[in-house]
Amino acid sequence: MKNKIFLYLFVFAALLALYQFVSANNLQKAMTADVNELQTKVEQLEDSIQKTQLRLLDMQYFSLENNDDALAYYDHLNLEHPARYIEDKLLETNEKSGDNPLIPYAGMESDFKINKIKVLNHKWILADFSDGKYWGDLIIKYELKDDLGVDFTLLDHLLYTRSN
Repeated sequence: MKNKIFLYLFVFAALLALYQFVSANNLQKAMTADVNELQTKVEQLEDSIQKTQLRLLDMQYFSLENNDDALAYYDHLNLEHPARYIEDKLLETNEKSGDNPLIPYAGMESDFKINKIKVLNHKWILADFSDGKYWGDLIIKYELKDDLGVDFTLLDHLLYTRSN
């Protein structure tokens, strides 16, 4: 009787050890698969980040902040952020009541105001304008003077037609 108990105990322990071995092996395979999946995902995300950074560099190519030759024109003015200063001066033209004086169209829904601005270099600006329903683009020539005044001259403009 005592031998049978030890035999049953041994068989139970062996089955328990076998179960633990198979369970641990399956868990290790699942974890390895998860790690491989996550490594693949990380590689894809790193590639995506690299592509996004390259795209950002392409978009920043035409900007005053990244053009050292154009920034050299403003070294004597001691402006920390010349592009931001010029953008602020251009946005000040929106403060007058009625349409912005640089926009050669009369607002249809409300007054045309400048929304987005891209300072390309030390002479040119691209700007977007809208009245809430209609919109267009402007190419503006500017001159930043030594007294920090800015003169804006409209070079070209475009008003988009609505297609409903």
